[in-house]
Amino acid sequence: MLTAVPPAAAMLRPMWVFPLAAALVAVLFGAALVRRYAGSRRPYELVWAVALLMYAGASLAVAFGVANGWTSGEFRVYWVLGAVLNVPFLAAGELELLFHGRGVRWTLYVLLAFITAYTVAVVRTAEIHTAALAQDLPSGKEVFGDGTAAHRLPQLVAFPAYLVLLGLTLWSARRMRGRPELRDRFWGTLVIAFGATIIAGFGSAFAALGHLVPFSISLLVGICVMFVGFLRAARRRDLATTS
Repeated sequence: MLTAVPPAAAMLRPMWVFPLAAALVAVLFGAALVRRYAGSRRPYELVWAVALLMYAGASLAVAFGVANGWTSGEFRVYWVLGAVLNVPFLAAGELELLFHGRGVRWTLYVLLAFITAYTVAVVRTAEIHTAALAQDLPSGKEVFGDGTAAHRLPQLVAFPAYLVLLGLTLWSARRMRGRPELRDRFWGTLVIAFGATIIAGFGSAFAALGHLVPFSISLLVGICVMFVGFLRAARRRDLATTS
């Protein structure tokens, strides 16, 4: 007697575990940043915490979409928080860390407020092709339509922000190179940059191609790598504080 072969969609449903785990790691990461902000009052740590909570929200939307089938609301949340906004917030935090000052801070806040409001307005009012939501991992190109404002948002906002984040992170690491007292921070910064590249580079490419398995795994691996890098970079400062 022949047994029925389960459909591909059913075989991919367990992949929701990876974005759910990524959301949990992001919440822990964000909580660690909030605790540090409460003790240090460094504004960039709070900006990074917001970015991590956005990442958690986007990952949860992916988990629900993969587990139960995508809804238009889940895809909009994933697109706004994950595909567009969380990388600019990470980049803004890095800018504030390196070029701190009241003028820089408020310029970044105004820019983030504008980008956030524009992104939410565009995605909230964008027409959605509901047939595309039947896929295991819908692409923005098919959901919103090729070349539409909502589809182009990651290219106009997230990708340039990733280049800024990567460039500033590598520049910061270069300044610390060769200084023994900053060895942990140097390697931690490089690991953070690698984790961001896993998410914004590889993860975004897999999402655009609709490859659910590597995309889901990259969500978890990337945030774990970034968290490990953060813990390594913060270790020296924490030891100095407690000694």
